[in-house]
Order: sequence, then structure tokens, then C-alpha cells
Amino acid sequence: MKNYDVLILGAGASGLMCGANLSKNLSVAIVEGNDKAAKKLKISGGGKCNITNVSVKPSNFDGDKELIKQVFKKFNKEKLLRFLDRNHIDLEVRKERYYFCKHSAQDIINLLLQLNEQHHFYLNHKIISLTKEDDLFVLKTDKQHIKAKNVVVATGGKSFANLGASDIGLEIAKSFKLEVKEFTPALVGLTVQPKEAWMKELSGLSTYVNIKVGDKLLKEELLFTHKGLSGPAVLSASLYWNKGDISVNFLPEEKKENLPKRLSNIMKDKSLTNYKFSPAGNYGFTKAEVSRGGVLANELDFKTLESKKVKGLYFIGEVVDVTGELGGYNFQWAFSSAYFCAKCIKVS
Repeated sequence: MKNYDVLILGAGASGLMCGANLSKNLSVAIVEGNDKAAKKLKISGGGKCNITNVSVKPSNFDGDKELIKQVFKKFNKEKLLRFLDRNHIDLEVRKERYYFCKHSAQDIINLLLQLNEQHHFYLNHKIISLTKEDDLFVLKTDKQHIKAKNVVVATGGKSFANLGASDIGLEIAKSFKLEVKEFTPALVGLTVQPKEAWMKELSGLSTYVNIKVGDKLLKEELLFTHKGLSGPAVLSASLYWNKGDISVNFLPEEKKENLPKRLSNIMKDKSLTNYKFSPAGNYGFTKAEVSRGGVLANELDFKTLESKKVKGLYFIGEVVDVTGELGGYNFQWAFSSAYFCAKCIKVS
């Protein structure tokens, strides 16, 4: 049975970034259920991956603000951009705020794989369970057992099940008696009640709006669909909506002259500046960009992302209860939390 200093569960954005930044004198293995690493990274943003945002603040995230602040203090947007620039990854800014890969997300994948080339990869290994015997963790996969002094759980969330996504990270956390918030779909379209059926008549129409959910105000495009509502503004709004009303301003000051005629005709007897309605639900995990929920922040040491209850067990990326709005925030969190954790792991 192989015995490593560090075992990383998941070869996605956070797992690979963690491996890339671990001390070179550590023996490291990365376990992945798919036949290739970084499948979600590869398809994100139409294959060009929205890697981060011009403005990244804790307020762009649903989660413990102090934890987010500590992580970004160590590795923020500027450090991510410097890391990519130093490694000759070309980026472009869209809509004056979204950083995308200029050529292809494969550029970043190739870089991360190159930085992990000294590590051992166990691809096509489905994780069954993780236990701890004395000072060593024992990972059981569908093919073998692997031992390690430290384990980093970077298994992501439940969205993109077709790419092998699951809630195995939460199952591992619960097996060690850690408290979690079960995953729910986030950055996802919203379905509407029968009285909003008129929205479906506008299917395919996109318009710039301001959406208010609780105390959050989101400004971006809204897209009417045959199911209800989608588009960037709605996807970000879904992160903060659980139930009850949301309010849409179809005539925001900054875009007043751009109201589509089809929309003004159908809404002539409705409030254009403060249209309140209660969504019926969302499109579910099959359409969700990410999962909301994860291992609760109070279970983790804010200086290391190590479990307070289990020495040597770390959680990073989407499996932690931190979820960003649409616009590169979740990849930023994946890379930042991974770097933060990697620099804290020392094995004597």
C-alpha cells in the first residue's frame, strides 16, 4: 500500500492548484474519479474559462466573510493574475470586468498539469471512503487503498454530475463528525409561478436589469426562457434567494433607453421599476453552475483550512461553504483557497 505525505482528493482547479504549490520535498498523490483532470475547468466559459473578476471582494460571496478575507489576504486576484502572467497565460477582459483565457482554458490546465508532473495521479479511481488509523489516513477507492499523513479534500460540489461531480466531500466530512450544509443548486435559472406565465412568452429576450434579493443588488442581463428566467443577473440572484419575493427593475437609470419593445408592450400594466414576484424554484443541479453549501467555516482553522477536529484533514474550493456570484469568483476562490492551504502544509 502506497504511503504519501499529502493526498489530494480531486484533480479540478483547486486540487491541481494545491498540488502545484506544495513544498517540493513532499511526496504527493492526486486521486480523481474521471479519466482526465480538470474536466469542469475545460468546459467553463465556453471553453475559455472566466478565471476571475476585475473586482473581487468578500461581499461577492455567500459564506463566512472573515474566512474569505483571510484567504484573499494570502492569495488575492492580483497574485493570481501575476501567477498566470509569470507562466505566460494570456487573459482578456470582457465587459470591462470578467477575466477569460484569451485562447483556451486548456492553457491553464496544461500549466497546472506541468506544475504537478512530479506527483502521482490516480485517475479513474472512485472514492469510497476515508478513515484514519493512528497518524495515517487510509483512502479506499474502487481499485485500491492509499495511505497518507495529510489529506486535502478538493472534490468540488454536486453540479455537473455528467462530469463525475458528487457530494463525496461532504460524506467524508460527515464521517469525521464535521458539520456541513448540504449542497443546493446555485448560479442557476429560476422557474416561475403560473401568474408569471407571461414571462415565458418573451422566451429568448435579454435585457439589462437591476435585481434585488434581500439586501443584495445585482446589475446585469436577465434572459427570459421557456422555463422562467436566466441570464447573469438571475444566476447571481439565485445564490441569495431561498424563498419569497425578489424585485426586478427593468428600467434602471444606467440603461433606461434600452427597454425592448416586446417587454414594454407586455408589461404596460405592470411596474417596470419594481416588479416583485416569488419564483417557484430553480432549474436544479443539472443546470447549476456551482453548488451552494459545504463544510461549515466554523469547522476549519482560518489560518490553514485544516479541520479543527481532525489533524491533517483539509478542505478547499467548492466543498467549503463559500460560494461566489457569477463572474469568475468561484474559480478565484478555488485557486486562492488551494494556494492558502498548500503553503500551510508542512510534514516533518
